Formats: sequence, C-alpha cells, structure tokens
Amino acid sequence: MSNKRNRDEKNFRQAALDYHQSEPKGKVEVIPSKPHSSQRDLSLAYSPGVAIPCMEIFDHPEKVYDYTGKGNLVAVISNGTAVLGLGDIGPEASKPVMEGKGLLFKIFADINVFDIEINEKDPDKFIQTVKAISPTFGGINLEDIKAPEAFYIEQKLKEELDIPLMHDDQHGTAIISAAALINALEIANKKIDEIKMVVNGAGAAAIACTNLYMALGLKKENILMCDSKGVINHKRENLTAEKLDYVANTDKTTLEEALENADVFVGLSKGNVVTPEMLKKMAENPIVFALANPDPEIDYTLAMETRKDVLMATGRSDFPNQVNNVLGFPYIFRGALDVQAKGINEAMKLAAVYAIADLAKEPVPEAVILTYNLKNLNFGPDYFIPKPFDNRLITKVSMAVAKAAMESGIARKNIEDFEQYENQLLDRMGRDEKLIRMMQNRARSNPKRVTLANAEEYNVLKAAQILYEEGIAQPILLGDKKYIKEQMKKFGIDIDVPIVDPADDDQEENRKIYRETLLDLRKRKGVNEYKAKRYVRQRDYFGPLMLKNGDTDALIVGFSKNYSSVLKPILEIIGKEKGVEKVASMMMILSEKKPYFFADTSINKNPSAEDLVSIAKMSEITVKSFAIEPRIAMLAYENFTAKAETSQKVAKAVKILHEKFPKMIVDGEIQPDFAMNSDHLSDYPFSKLGTTPANTFIFPNLESANLSYKIIRGMKVAQTIGPILMGLNQPVHVLQMRSSVEEIVNLATIAVLDAQLKESLKK
Repeated sequence: MSNKRNRDEKNFRQAALDYHQSEPKGKVEVIPSKPHSSQRDLSLAYSPGVAIPCMEIFDHPEKVYDYTGKGNLVAVISNGTAVLGLGDIGPEASKPVMEGKGLLFKIFADINVFDIEINEKDPDKFIQTVKAISPTFGGINLEDIKAPEAFYIEQKLKEELDIPLMHDDQHGTAIISAAALINALEIANKKIDEIKMVVNGAGAAAIACTNLYMALGLKKENILMCDSKGVINHKRENLTAEKLDYVANTDKTTLEEALENADVFVGLSKGNVVTPEMLKKMAENPIVFALANPDPEIDYTLAMETRKDVLMATGRSDFPNQVNNVLGFPYIFRGALDVQAKGINEAMKLAAVYAIADLAKEPVPEAVILTYNLKNLNFGPDYFIPKPFDNRLITKVSMAVAKAAMESGIARKNIEDFEQYENQLLDRMGRDEKLIRMMQNRARSNPKRVTLANAEEYNVLKAAQILYEEGIAQPILLGDKKYIKEQMKKFGIDIDVPIVDPADDDQEENRKIYRETLLDLRKRKGVNEYKAKRYVRQRDYFGPLMLKNGDTDALIVGFSKNYSSVLKPILEIIGKEKGVEKVASMMMILSEKKPYFFADTSINKNPSAEDLVSIAKMSEITVKSFAIEPRIAMLAYENFTAKAETSQKVAKAVKILHEKFPKMIVDGEIQPDFAMNSDHLSDYPFSKLGTTPANTFIFPNLESANLSYKIIRGMKVAQTIGPILMGLNQPVHVLQMRSSVEEIVNLATIAVLDAQLKESLKK
C-alpha cells in the first residue's frame, strides 16, 4: 500500500511540474480584446487614435471605466510570506499560487487578473508599492500575507484607496464559514446570541471569521479563542493587538477545557488537534468547522462515528459541507466591479454571507446534483453550504453584493435593470470548462472499468495515467503487453493497471469463452470455428467481447484506425438498445461560450426522414444526460421553404417529430447560422425554437456533419469530444484518428458516465 502511495505521489509531483511547464508557460495569458487585423484597427488601438480616449479620461477621470479594461481587472498581490501551507517562501515561489488564483477569478466570474508578486516585507513599503500601482486596477485581492502585518496592510490600503480591496485569506473564509454557521445553527435549533464558541487559531483568518460572526450577533463574552499556547485568557502576556481583543476572563487554559459544553468549534489551525474525547464534551448538536487543510482538526469520519448529532464542515471536497473560498471571492469582486464600488464594506460582505446561506435552502438544480452524482441534495446536516460548482452563485452573490454597494452609498454606478444584469452574468459563465468539471466529478463518484485499445500509443497511455490518478476511471490497457510495458518505461508512466494482451497465454481461458460468445452471435452470419479462433486474438474483436462478457464496463477504441473498420466488430457483438433501429453518433463541441452537439457525424451516410427522427430523439436523450436542455435544429441550406430534395427530407422528419413528440424543442429545416442567432430566429415566430438559439444540430447527411465538426477541430477554436455512440446497449465509443490526450480523457469520462447511467437503468 505504501509503495502505491509513494508511486502516486511521485506521479502527481511530476504531473504538477509538467502541467505548469507545458507551453505556454504559466496559467494565465493576455489576449487582445479588440479587432487588430487591419492598419485602421491598429491606428485606433494605438497612435494616433488612442490619444482621443486618453484626453477624454484626462478631462473626465471616471471615463477610465468606459475606455479601458480597468473595470474588469483585478490585481492578485502577495509578498509570499504565508503561502498556503508552505509558509514564507518568497515572491517568486508564490507566483504559481497567484496565477492559480487568477485562473479561478477568470473561470468562475470572468474577471481578468494580473498577478503581482512584490519583494517587500516592510508593511509600509508594501503599502506604498500597492498604492502606486492601484490606478491600473478595478480591484485588488491581497493574498498569502502573514499576520499580523496582513491586518495593518489591509486596513491602511482600505483607508487610502477607492477601489474594492480584500484580503481573501481573512475575509473569504470568514464569509463562507459565516454562511455555513447561519445554516448550521438553524438545523441545530440554536441562536447565535446564545451559543458558546471556541475558535482554535488566532491568525488573520481566525480573527476575520470571529469579527464577522460577531457582526451576525455572536456575543464576545461567549468566545474562547486559542492559539498554539492555549486559551487566550487574562493571564496571558505579550499578546498582539488583534489577540488582545479576544482575551477571555477565564481560568481555562487548554483546548480540551475550552470545548467543555461549547456549542461551536471553528478550527483554523492544524490537523488532528481535536480528539473524540474532546468532541464528546461539547454541548448537544455540536457544530464543528474543522477547516485545517489537508488534514482537518478532527477527521470527518471519526467525528461522525463519535457523535451522531454533530454538524460538520471541513475545507475538503471529499466530505459534505466544504468551506471553499471559491464560493465567495469571485462573485464578491464581480458584483463590486460591476457597480464600480469604492471598496468592499461590511454591508457587502454580509450581503454575500446571506446570499450564500439562502442559496443552500433553495431547491438544487438537476445540473448540480448530476455534477456530484447524487440522487438528491436537500438542506440539512449533509448540505448546509452550496456546492462550489453551483452555477447560481454568480447571480445570487454578485447581485446581492452589487445591491448592497448601491444601498450603502459606495457604488459609483447604479444597475438600473437587475433582470438584464442577471442575464449578463449568466452569459459570462457560458464557458466549456464547467461541463468538463461536472462530467469528471460525476465519474469520480463511481469510477468504472474502461478498456483502452491501442494502449501502445503514448497519448493513450498518458490518458490512462490521468484517468487513473484523477480517479475518473479504472483503466484497462488492451494491446501488446510487452510493447506496452516498454512504452510505459520509456515515457515514465508508472501506474498499476491491468494490461490485457489478446494473444497472450494468460488469456487462453478468456479466448475460449469469447470464441463461444462470438460463434453464438455470428454463427449464421459468416463466422465459423476457424474465423472465431482468429478473431478473438485481434483487439478489435477482443475488446467488444470483453464488454459483452462483463470483463469491463466500457470500451474506447480507435485512435490509429479508420472509423468504419473498428465500428464493424462493435456492431456485430454489442447489441442495440431496445427500440433502436440504427446506431448513430454525436460530437460534443465545447466552444468558448457554451457546448454544442452535432449528429450524426460518423455512421449514417444518407439517413432517411425516419432515420433523422431517430437520431434527433437519441440526441435529445444524450444531451439531457449532461443536464442540458436540448434545443434541436434540423439543418438544411434553406429556411422553412423545403424546395430542395434534402430540405424536403428534413421537413418530413420535423413534421413527424412535432406529431409524435410535441414536447420536444425541435424545428427546421433551418440554416445553422440562423438557428444560432436570436435576432434571426425572431423572423420565424412560428418556430418551436422561439428566439433562444439551438444547441443541438441534426445534419441531413454524414458528409455535412463530418466536414463541419472536422473544420472546427482543425481550426482549434473549440474542444471536440467524441464521437459519442448513441443507441448501443453497452458503452462503447470510438476515438478520432490521432486523438489528443485531452480528447481521450474526455471521451473516457463520457464512457464512465454512460456506464453509470446504464447500470442505474438496470436496477
């Protein structure tokens, strides 16, 4: 077991280094946001045109928000004195963390970031530097600055700057844990002004958390704060100014003594400092926030085994109720930036607290439940904090913060139409990464065995390593065992997964079973004993037969062979789902703004109208499995005229769909650019698509579908995943020729989800 752990840690270390040093270096980049292809564009962007907005800003300084990117630009600033759990590692070594914070700002709230690492430990000089560069930014996020300097730096900068500023290590944790506290107290039937709280840790985060809890109604006389020396009581000496605020008049000196009859424990210290005996001494229905990472102050499972009535949150994603700062800081800054706030005040922080707390009480959308592969998610002991991938956070929190800024008089700009603002926020978050994260999270919750053919190839091996290490799937490598091992050694891929060689002696028993299966399936379709013996030594047949006999849960084939050659044995061995006449395929296109789905891209050359009906129906089911509402456009090169033969075929399919499945959102025949444009769709008020663009496209023939997605793939303007096979009763998917590592990982993830779904339908 220790060897496996050491190997996994070594692999993860190398993967982290590879991730950060791959081209382009780093995790964030700057890209042009305006046209720049012509001489006129460049003359407007720079000299002489740029002088005009310069002088407009000179005459009216507030117009800097109109003519530059200041209003959507945040600085993530650190001196590297308190980086994660690494301590004082300096500004250069802190840069990967600051870039990572910038990435989170971008993917969760569409906020641009410059990370700035300052080589300065003197608080006053640090403040002077930040103040000097502040005109560049719409907001400043201070990060990983050690206490007590962090308190002084933040306070002075808040006094001297007129833009949103927050030290997330302090206030981010405070805001999320305060929201969790409100809800946990409700579940425990306790009042905040009556509870006794123990806070273990007296650093920047602990002080900020406790301050915010008091703003919610917690009584100071009911707080016992502990540091590494024990309870901060009246007998202690040489305390910092921040700790002096929390001196308690008590003879208690240890954490164990402090926890007697306490209602709430908040840990912002180190792992495993709370024992089961200490937990047993707490009051009825104790609330325990063990927020140390990676090891909580008391293990979640141990706490649950010790007391059935405990309400618990941690900083970890593998337990319920994760206190994760990403629930707050992107959306707090989003709301503050959008009203050009002069700062982030207590009213805005409290607005965020209540918005996050209230969201946990609302019915959870199917997309969130599917993301975490849960049957349901309801407000209660296992869910009193929203999940980090809840897409509603950007609207709930950002809007609450913006309103609070306006109401408290700190906003420079008022939002007149909050319904329109909500739509703008949703448009910002149409990015494809969310769907990938959702799929991978669901896969991790119940990983399945996925057999990867062509396992001698580097891309396939590297994908298998990622699937294994990330817990997305349980890979099985199919191919020449000796050569696979040589390739693994060559590329430094050290993973403990099965390797299956159809020609190997240790597969003799399986070959016998598979031969009988193949003969049973194909004995009246041209396969005899001799052919069956030969076929079961070939991976193209061996893989599907593994799946047919339950020796794997899903199969990924292709990569180095053309589609039709690997599809043939699949169709011969793996049966179709009940009611399916023809199997079809779909490509998922992950654009910058949202996912699109193309069908049929690989199998049916010239489908009839009835075939198009079947493809549309299978596509609807597949898209819904990703928690996306399918809006289906049946494509042609005419809009609702049906003059050409192809258009007539599509129109016939649409008529059948409207008659048989009146609740489906589907229409055509229509050109794709019209189906993707609200203004164009408004020209056809009779269409079932309405004015909301389509996201699923059924092509009239294979040529148009295949060429369309391959142009997109070749241009590299979007990720392509697939082809996803639809209509088979077991999960098989076929890779595109020379698929990238990312494409293989994504398709294997879909294979896991497919296997999960088919397993659930059998129960």
